[in-house]
Amino acid sequence: MPGRKSKLYIHLLFWILYYILEVYLDFYWSRYQFPDAKWQIRLQNTIILELGYLLIKIPLGYALLYVYERTGLKRFLACILSVIILIAAVLAHRFFTHYIIYPHIYGIVETLDGKQPSGFINGLVAFNSFMDLIFMAGLIFGVEITRQKNLLKEQISKLKSEKLDQELTMLKAQINPHFLFNTLNNIYGMALKKADETPDVILQLSKVMRYNIYEAAERYISIEKDVENIKDYLQIQKIRHHGLVIRFNENVDNPSQEISPLILIQFVENAFKHGVSETLGKSFIHIDIQLNNGVLHYHIENSKEEKPHGNSTKIGLKNIRRQLELLYPKHILTVESTSERFIVTLIIDLNDTFRF
Repeated sequence: MPGRKSKLYIHLLFWILYYILEVYLDFYWSRYQFPDAKWQIRLQNTIILELGYLLIKIPLGYALLYVYERTGLKRFLACILSVIILIAAVLAHRFFTHYIIYPHIYGIVETLDGKQPSGFINGLVAFNSFMDLIFMAGLIFGVEITRQKNLLKEQISKLKSEKLDQELTMLKAQINPHFLFNTLNNIYGMALKKADETPDVILQLSKVMRYNIYEAAERYISIEKDVENIKDYLQIQKIRHHGLVIRFNENVDNPSQEISPLILIQFVENAFKHGVSETLGKSFIHIDIQLNNGVLHYHIENSKEEKPHGNSTKIGLKNIRRQLELLYPKHILTVESTSERFIVTLIIDLNDTFRF
């Protein structure tokens, strides 16, 4: 329905502008054809005759568009129909010009050179009518094809946006259940041991899950809220890992700066899942978040065992990389793995975000 309204408005505007153009050109030309006539009379005649021509040109334009848009028609048949429509339009144009305009509007007989009377149709007048009609047809085709291309671009953009939205939702859904499962499993172990920290962990988990369910549903949130979620997550992990050394440094010049939720936390989750939690000795995680003029510098270092098992780290990073590609195409992500630590550095210009 919106597409039809847009088409109606665009075509209506086209015919108004086209009519004004034709009135101007014909009025300007009439000063040479009828030098003795008053300009008011010439303008009146021009307005009337161009309205008459519209009765021929509008059906012609849409008849040709109809044939052009019928994809089921064979090319040869479409060409034949177009030629027939043009011939009929030229004859109607000549009839209106020869039998109505000149005798009833101009009050004279139509002539070729001002002296020699012109017949209903001959080569020169037919060519003039044809060029007038083909000029109009070219304009209406240009307008309609441009409109269709713009509409197609909008539809493709909308479909792309919906696809990206669905993909991001799916990627986020792959993360939240993993975190919930692991944390609940840890709380279960603490409850069996009747650990005093159990209620605190449950409270922190409640805050984190509230964020994941409600705040993360938004496309963009303030970086202040996102960082607060990381702190809550770290608090849970700190209670679980008594020997864990956490160093958290934050320097944000604009707490209200928008960022896509659950991007930063994934690197922290990855650090614990494939690093800190597997470290046999003293584990650590160092996080540095710097935001200056909309440019985010995010740095994480965490301990790891010397011979990590499997490729689960790569699977987690693949998920994160895909989200970054969708949301921040110009981001810079470097990942370094040594025998003792895992280092991730992420740089994002939050002012250059792909909005959809």
